[in-house]
Amino acid sequence: MTDSRFIGTKSYVATKDLSMAVNAAMTLERPILIKGEPGTGKTQLAIEIAKSMNKPLFEWQIKSTTKAQQGLYEYDAVARLRDSQLGDSKVNDISNYIMRGKIWEAFICAERPVLLIDEIDKADIEFPNDLLQELDRMEFYVYETKKLIKARHRPIIIITSNNEKELPDAFLRRCFFHYIKFPNKEIMAQIVNVHFPGLKKELLSEALNAFYKVRDVQGLKKSPSTSELLDWIKLLLAEDIPIEALHAGNSKSAIPPLYGALLKNEQDVHLFEQLVFLDRHTNSK
Repeated sequence: MTDSRFIGTKSYVATKDLSMAVNAAMTLERPILIKGEPGTGKTQLAIEIAKSMNKPLFEWQIKSTTKAQQGLYEYDAVARLRDSQLGDSKVNDISNYIMRGKIWEAFICAERPVLLIDEIDKADIEFPNDLLQELDRMEFYVYETKKLIKARHRPIIIITSNNEKELPDAFLRRCFFHYIKFPNKEIMAQIVNVHFPGLKKELLSEALNAFYKVRDVQGLKKSPSTSELLDWIKLLLAEDIPIEALHAGNSKSAIPPLYGALLKNEQDVHLFEQLVFLDRHTNSK
């Protein structure tokens, strides 16, 4: 059965390139590896795909300590030993101590699900390679129960990475790759309108100008992201900040009001203040 094509949702603006990439990965039945700056909607993409296609969603959040085996299953030998000492009869069935991972849950789902493997680059370098066979063959073996678990339906697999470390070539060959470019002003305006449909055009325009002025500063340790822009606009509305306060070159403030939603460390604040001061000093001559 062919799934419907992904074109975005009412709450998620997907560019043509992103939609094409998602649909291509589904056609090839390969995982799609999504990279991009933090806050560009990589994780949300999987949620929106599941929502738009009315599919079950299984989310596996990867940490630095996560092992590939945990995505399949874990055997709790300690609990079994404890129960055996207490004389619990359930120790006779080892399956009582097998805890299913997100991949197992996705494999046995009654319909084709969406499986999110989020921030895969946080784990050990061997983590992706340890999943190659299971994601290729859509099956794995449970040695404790001597059972083979096969996928009832091949999941739509979304894998995200923040580029914290390089991924192995063997893993990359098995994925369809897409990099989410940072939105330009036109796309960003669409994204903001999804979240703030009643926002005045003048406020939107000034907010975007101020936002991209901050992003254009060379040398920032952390450039503000889409999610931080949305937080900032929410604060501007909540505090009823006047549009005049956002005008470029406003002499009353070196940095945008409520800048803490955009700039996240003192070095970046100091750098931006210096550049604004130099710009004013140059223009005053």
